Amino acid sequence: MNKTIIIIPTYNESQNIKKIITKIDSLKIENDFLIIDDNSPDKTYDVVKEMMITRTDINLIIQSKKNGLGTAYIRGFEWAIKKKYDRIIQIDADLSHNPQDIPTMIELMADYDMVIGSRYIKGINVVNWPMSRLILSYMANVYVKLITRMKINDSTSGYKCISTEVLKKINLKKINSQGYSFQIEVNFLASVNKFKIKEIPIIFHDRTVGESKMSKSIIFEAIFMVPKLALKKILRIW
Repeated sequence: MNKTIIIIPTYNESQNIKKIITKIDSLKIENDFLIIDDNSPDKTYDVVKEMMITRTDINLIIQSKKNGLGTAYIRGFEWAIKKKYDRIIQIDADLSHNPQDIPTMIELMADYDMVIGSRYIKGINVVNWPMSRLILSYMANVYVKLITRMKINDSTSGYKCISTEVLKKINLKKINSQGYSFQIEVNFLASVNKFKIKEIPIIFHDRTVGESKMSKSIIFEAIFMVPKLALKKILRIW
């Protein structure tokens, strides 16, 4: 069995999902796929099912409703642990993450427990975002770093490789956040549990097809959750 599972959450990504899988296939790495679809109205899951007819390396979970990014990933993490994978790659379906970075991530996992694809470790490497969103994202990460004292420049990145040993150690049942908050919370739990984390520079390209899942509720969730994490760190109650 392959040791690496690539988890791709989807919601209305019917135009992108086949493209991202094909790009990853071109890398010729040994991996399986797990697509977790939030019951997409555009029937993204049907595109995946069609690919599964001729492939055994693609797995699909269809959720009953739109539960959000965090719920999708936690379900995927639990599935990967049960299936005894060694590592998980998180990547967005919208082609904003370049799959060419995956081999580097996997190679670094020989020395680290988590590798994060960072937009901000070497300046700002984001293409085609509106200035308002770029400033919001950058300042949000400065805020997270300042409040939590994590030595991570891009805590909201959704592009990373994680050892399943990390996920076995942290309590997934206690994670309730969605969106960017979910990424922050997982990084925080890995950090306070003394796992080795490495950031590598990536170039993030805004999606060209489909709609962003960003919302005000996701932003406010992150704003209010970060101080809670800092308090947990002080009280050592993670």
